[in-house]
Order: sequence, then C-alpha cells, then structure tokens
Amino acid sequence: MDESAELKLASSYNHWEPDGTYDAIVIGSGIGGLAAAAMLAREAGQRLLVLERHYTPGGYTHAFRRPGFEWDVGVHYIGEMGDTNSQLRAMFDYLSDGELQWTSMGDVYDRLVFPQLTFDYITGRDRLEQNLVEQFPRQRDKIAAYLQAVEDCVKSSENFFVEKSLPAPLAWLSGWLLRRKFLQWAGKTTREVLNDLEIDGDLASVLAGQWITYGLPPGQSSFGIHAIVTRHYHNGGYYPVGGASQFAATIIPSIQRTGGEVIVRAPVKHILVENGRAVGVAMEDGREIRAPRVISNAGAHNTYCRLLPNDAQVRPLRERLNKLAPSLPFLNLYVGLDATDQQLDLPKNNIWVYPGPDHDTNLANFLADPQAPLPLVYISFPSGKEPTFSERFPNHATMQAICPAPYDWFKSWEHLPWKKRGEEYEQLKGQFADRIQKTIEEQVPQVKGHIQHAELSTPLTNRHFANYALGEPYGLAHTPQRFLERKLLRPASPIRGLYLTGQDVSTISIVASMVGGVSCASVILGRNLFAKFND
Repeated sequence: MDESAELKLASSYNHWEPDGTYDAIVIGSGIGGLAAAAMLAREAGQRLLVLERHYTPGGYTHAFRRPGFEWDVGVHYIGEMGDTNSQLRAMFDYLSDGELQWTSMGDVYDRLVFPQLTFDYITGRDRLEQNLVEQFPRQRDKIAAYLQAVEDCVKSSENFFVEKSLPAPLAWLSGWLLRRKFLQWAGKTTREVLNDLEIDGDLASVLAGQWITYGLPPGQSSFGIHAIVTRHYHNGGYYPVGGASQFAATIIPSIQRTGGEVIVRAPVKHILVENGRAVGVAMEDGREIRAPRVISNAGAHNTYCRLLPNDAQVRPLRERLNKLAPSLPFLNLYVGLDATDQQLDLPKNNIWVYPGPDHDTNLANFLADPQAPLPLVYISFPSGKEPTFSERFPNHATMQAICPAPYDWFKSWEHLPWKKRGEEYEQLKGQFADRIQKTIEEQVPQVKGHIQHAELSTPLTNRHFANYALGEPYGLAHTPQRFLERKLLRPASPIRGLYLTGQDVSTISIVASMVGGVSCASVILGRNLFAKFND
C-alpha cells in the first residue's frame, strides 16, 4: 500500500466531527486496539471509534520516515508466521483479509556476541538443540531438560490465558486450577529455573541472551515470559512485507467497513465514569464523546492511574497496580545508509552484543554508572528483512540499535516539548549515539563511511508519543509478581463498561498484543473467538 493510500486510513482530529453513534470507543491504535476493534466489527458488525494521540496509526507497529529512509519502531521480528495453519498466523490472516504477507529472515535469526564466544540461534527447534549441543557438548542432558521446561511452561500457559477471558463466576470457581501449573513456572525468575536445571556459565548466558525482547535480565524476569518469547522464535523470525506500517494498513479497513473510524492527533484526557460505569471519554480540548463501552489500549497503568478519576472505586485499584514495576525504557538509534543491503553485504539476522557473560551484572553496572560498558546493544536490519524496501527507497538501507537506559537520566527535560529540549539534552543524546554507533561499526565494519543519517530516541521520546509515564515500551515489567496479579490484568476491568486490551492483558510482543485484542473482543461478545483459529 503506497503512502497516499495509507493516509486514508485515519482522519485528523483537528478536522473531524463525530458522525452518529459508536458501539465502543477504543483508546489507542496499537495492534491490541486495532485487533479488538476489527474483531468486534467483523464478528458483530459493531461501529468503533479508535482514538490515537500520535499523528499516525499503529502504535508500536507504525513506521516513520526521513528522506530516503523508513524504520519500524517496534516490529523487529515476529515468530510462528511460516506455518499458514498456525493459530497466530490465522489470526493475522483473518484480521487483514489475507493482505498481510510475511518474509523469512532465513536460517539464522539471532546472533549472540560475547567477548568469549559467538552463538547463532537457528531456525527449527531440533536444529537449535543440535547447535547448542555442538557448542556445549558436555551439557547435552541439561540442554534437553531446558528445552523441555520451555515446552512445558508454554503448554501450561494456555489455560492461564484462557482464565482471563472467563466470566467472573466461572473464573472464581476454576481460576486457580487453570492458573496453577503455569504459575509454578512463572512464579520463578529465569535465573531460578536455570539454577534448578543446574545450568550456569556460558550456556546460561546464551539461553538467557534474548532478554531484551521481554525487557528484564534473568535475575529479574519471570521464566514464564522467557519461555513464551524464546519458544515463539524456535521456528525462525519473520517480517511483514511492505514494512511495519502494513499492520495498520491491512487491519483498519475491517474497522471502516462497518462505519468505524480511526482518528489521529486525538489525545484522550480521561475516561468518563457515571454511576460506576464507563460511558465515554473526555478529550484534551474538552469535548466529550460517549459510547456504551470504552476499550483501553493505553496500558494498565495509564488506564487506572491517569485516565480514571481518583475516587473511592478506583483508589484501591491504583494502590494494587502501583505494586507492579514498570518495564525498562530503551535508547533506540535509527541509522540510515547511503548504500543498499546487497552492496554492503548486510545480514538479515539480528546481532546481540554484550560486554560480559553475566546479564544482570552488565545491566546493574550500567544503571549505577552511565559511563560503564553498554549492557547490551541489539542491532537489527529492517531494510534487509523487507523485500520491497529497495524498490521504495532505492540506493539506501537502514539499521537500528537498541540499548536499555533508565528514565531518570532524562527526567530533568520531561517538562520541555519534543525537539525543543535544549543543547544539554542533545549533547547527552549525542554521547550515547556515538557509543552505540561505535558498537555498530565494530560488529558491522562495512558500514563505516556509509552512515548518512543517525537519530537517537530516548525514554522521553517514547513518553511523548506513547504516553507511558516513564517511557516504558513494554508496559508493566514481566516479573513473577506481574503474573500473580489476577484482578486488573484481564480484559474485563472492575469498572463496568471499561475493558482492557493489548500487552498488559496478555504479554509483551506484537503477537501477544493482538491476542489481547482477540481476548478483549471475546469477553465483550461473550463467546470464544479463538475457536475460529484452531487448527
């Protein structure tokens, strides 16, 4: 879909007037919001109004451009898209009318680079096991036990997520039984499970190396999210043909067919609650828009702590939610090159670079001292993964590099507007950008002299566009405590007429956010929409 067609997907709030009534208002046009709206439109003919504060729809699935370049902001790779019969692939096919197409990243999808070793994650569970055994031959049995633990954990998670969508009485009766097996895994950290399996040293470093995909190192992350994410990629990585913007471009038409609308530049100030029920939203300009249901894709913290009134009904919910930590923010360096991927022989696989084998120590040292070695630099190649990029942006290529960084380092500029935060802020950004670029050039030396554009986003950038208070892209941190929270992280909120969708209902990732949207629509309609996608 070309850019002129893409612009028709949404209207600007500045030139929009409500037309008729809506069955529900959706706050946020990320994949969780779009999936919930599209399912309600397709399955029940409902008319949805989707309100997006950003100037483009898609949330973390949107793409942004600079002259000659395009980058995704959150779609680095997706698993399980190679099997057209898989449930997740069937969901994307249904929501997009089969218009969303996929391309494989190839045999290797992740390359982990430590000072003492390099390891390739390769497509296929059995081939991955073989590769692990070849590199760690004395730990064959431990590798097999670990992979079985991952499978067992992921299998047990199915009932855990089913329980979230059950009617309240049924969930009260059977909830603990459905949640119990998964919580035996998710209630432990990744480090604890590896220790239980007597896995340490370099093998532990490799098995926990993809930790940035779920936001916490092994000593802090729940093994539940570790298993779900790593298992998701066992059959390789995939990327949307046409780039990240194709998510919104192919899903929004389903919303529009029933008269629904997606409105951008439309920041919501708060949710209207009358007699204990959500009845609409108040916009930042004072306008009120009403509907019998409100669906929030703004994240649990934003929903309960910023968008709802601080009254006797909501106050205990806020206190409960505030016991859960936010996820860790990132720095993201967007790099544009003046040559093609083919000319520079760039890979499709991601490259992960670490200063040492202990992920928790690497991160702790950096958080204590910003001059310490970068704890992790994740390098990806969006143009190399996307087969139409060279046609759309000839003679160019793009890269991205991500590194975790705390919000507090940038907090003193939070009151200043985007692009107007002053010279000191720009100097700090420049220092981090130079360090990340140095890592890029060490790992991919052929790009030296070809970097035409380099632009760093900080946690303040994420706060500005996504409205997360501390710039946390993954919402609530995926700790064991997160999975123990039962009341708030489910589609049906304690406020009548208010529903949640997206990653805080499910887990981190584009795919999981989509699943959160289908779950939300299932609860609203009172039927299991996942049955449509069973093998």
